Amino acid sequence: MPSSRSTGSAGVPGALPPPASFLAAYDEVLTARWPEGTTTARIPTPYGTTHVTSHGPSDAPAPAVVLLPGGGATSTVWHAQAAHLGRKRRVHAVDLIGEPGRSTPGARPIRTVADLTGWLGAVLEALGAEADGRRPVLAGHSYGAWIALHHALHAGGARRLAGLVLVDPTQCFTGFRPGYLLHALPLLLRPTPRRARAFLTWETAGADLDAGWLRLYEEGARLPAVRPVTGPRPGREALRGLAVPTLVLLAERGRALDPVRTARAVGRTLPGASTYTIPGATHHTLPLHATAAAGINRRLDAFLDGLTDGLPDGLPDRLPGGLPGE
Repeated sequence: MPSSRSTGSAGVPGALPPPASFLAAYDEVLTARWPEGTTTARIPTPYGTTHVTSHGPSDAPAPAVVLLPGGGATSTVWHAQAAHLGRKRRVHAVDLIGEPGRSTPGARPIRTVADLTGWLGAVLEALGAEADGRRPVLAGHSYGAWIALHHALHAGGARRLAGLVLVDPTQCFTGFRPGYLLHALPLLLRPTPRRARAFLTWETAGADLDAGWLRLYEEGARLPAVRPVTGPRPGREALRGLAVPTLVLLAERGRALDPVRTARAVGRTLPGASTYTIPGATHHTLPLHATAAAGINRRLDAFLDGLTDGLPDGLPDRLPGGLPGE
């Protein structure tokens, strides 16, 4: 779900840094859930300073994987993928500027889709993910998937990316379910920790989410409200021209998207994509809940192992008609 909260920056007039309670909760998740050997970095861009958490061998021959979180989730939400993928490839999880996390906006605001893709391009370049001809695999969940898809379309797709992974991508192929927006409305209008927890409890049907991450998500609801950069869904012609190998993963029981309708839309507009559902998953159990994480990691392995030095090789077949399934 697109977030309405933001971290501040001492370098921006009128902006405040995140409160100590948020930073403590953030660091707690990093310490408790991210694997040993994890590092962090702060990357300057024209739009502010971006916080990146990384794991895995820096000299891995396989393309690096860059992970974008959904609204309000922070990059810490990818800890299960970092631990799994980081055994043989470099993984970078990025805090979105303007969203809860440790990234801080600069004097040049992100106001348009072009700004957003320009910011991400600067981050990818700084990470060195495109060095030596090894283009990165870009993955995103929810709002992060929307950003990833727009970046692929604006940045030339296969010329700069080895692969694209869209996890329950909102506003990419279909719109939100009306009931999801109705339940999200109180949180968007007046975010509070109690409303954040209630919303997740409803969407996940009471799933046992990681307690530390849930506390961090609730603390994010205390941050000042901002309007995220959004826009229309990409047009059919633009999607059909996307040449980068793409994996789409959908939540079987998600309340944000209709997985069957979305899979069919992917089949119509992005016929080269591989589309699967994650059994039992909801929009917000992805990507961190243990069962959902295992399903994502299995599909990621198959997809990533089919990429050689950024070139497609033996990618999994798309399901007939774009229908989701195992």
